[in-house]
Amino acid sequence: MKNRIIQSVFFIVLSCILRVSGQDANTIESNTRSFETAYVLAYDGKTSTAIKMLSTLVNEQPGNANVKTLWASTLSWEGNYEKARSVFNDVLSNDKNNREAWISAVKNELYAKNYSIALGLVNKALLYLDEYSELERLKNLAKKGIDNTTYVEKGWYNVDSNINTILTPKNSENKANKIAITDSSSVKSAPIIRKTPVTEEEQKNRVAVNSSVTIFDQSYNPITSSSISYKRQTAYGSIIPRLNLSNRLGKNGIQLDLDLYPKIAKGFYAYLNYGYSNSELYPNHKVGGDIYYNHKSGIEFSAGGRYISFATRAVKSITNSLGYYRGNYYFSLRSYITPVPNQLTKASGNILIRKYLKDAENYMGINFGIGFSPELRQFSSGNQILAETLLYIESQRLSCEYQFTSKNNLSSYRTNIGVLRQEQSFVPGSFFYSFSAGLTYQFNF
Repeated sequence: MKNRIIQSVFFIVLSCILRVSGQDANTIESNTRSFETAYVLAYDGKTSTAIKMLSTLVNEQPGNANVKTLWASTLSWEGNYEKARSVFNDVLSNDKNNREAWISAVKNELYAKNYSIALGLVNKALLYLDEYSELERLKNLAKKGIDNTTYVEKGWYNVDSNINTILTPKNSENKANKIAITDSSSVKSAPIIRKTPVTEEEQKNRVAVNSSVTIFDQSYNPITSSSISYKRQTAYGSIIPRLNLSNRLGKNGIQLDLDLYPKIAKGFYAYLNYGYSNSELYPNHKVGGDIYYNHKSGIEFSAGGRYISFATRAVKSITNSLGYYRGNYYFSLRSYITPVPNQLTKASGNILIRKYLKDAENYMGINFGIGFSPELRQFSSGNQILAETLLYIESQRLSCEYQFTSKNNLSSYRTNIGVLRQEQSFVPGSFFYSFSAGLTYQFNF
């Protein structure tokens, strides 16, 4: 009797195990089919339905990186960039070697036009993954986005295509109207994909108008200045002619200015400047230039010089800078070294910290400088306009800036305020303060 009871219990337990195992197998098979169905729906453009299915699968399989990555990608295609970013961060925090998650996370920031964040993600991904062409391609797109040279509202050109097309899910329901950035390996696995040509022109022109005022706590009357510039983006770099106007010390002055940013080679570009004026408020001639190199780590180097010709003498300075992009932050340190006849060489520097917000056109920053800078305005002692005397005096300056764009991204506004502490040229050891504020309006077309 006892043996029969034991046998009965054994068969009951075995039946339960087999039933549960069968249910688990059925569940796994069902989940697999659901994932495959969601995958097809997502790439077929039915993103809303795919998101609902994937959301359910994520709740059932919180540790499944493939499900989470596809869910985040689909959220990104729907324009829910913040939620997608959160999911990608969760996946990559547990698996830093997940190639698909890294690529999709970078694309999410490109869709959102967070070019600086995208660049930071690429640099971080290269720490964990072997360097390969797709990451480099996305890195170049991020850099071009930061430079505002290849912005297209509905997507970016696919460099793997010979007919200058971009890839997008078929019959897309994408509410944010974004296009998937797809490499050749993704095309092979996507069930249904069609090609759509880019239809929007790049914005290659910009006009900027600036106005500022500076007031002093003693000795000097307020200074007002303004400028208007036109930027033209070409295949060889940017060209920016500018007209500067100033009212200082009861006098008006005009300066003609030209900036060039020619491309040299991969990772290299230059800055060239020339300015001319016959007004005593400005140098007669000023010439400047820098060579920049961008390393894949996010570090940027530059070296160059400045030559400024005043009425009484010429000033020559050597300048160099070190910049670093990290996430949506940019740090820059620039120095000026100015030889002074019969004296020790004078040195000065600037530190810039800038935080980019939703894209490269929206940011806030702070700038601190000490010592003489060749770009500083000139002042006067009595009736004498001071030029080279600024090389010998002490000064410290602090300024803050904030730039934001309009809803259609065609216009931008930049505000800045600053304070300067400077030694009196005619009373050594005595200092005055100046306070400045300015506004710049820019529009693209």
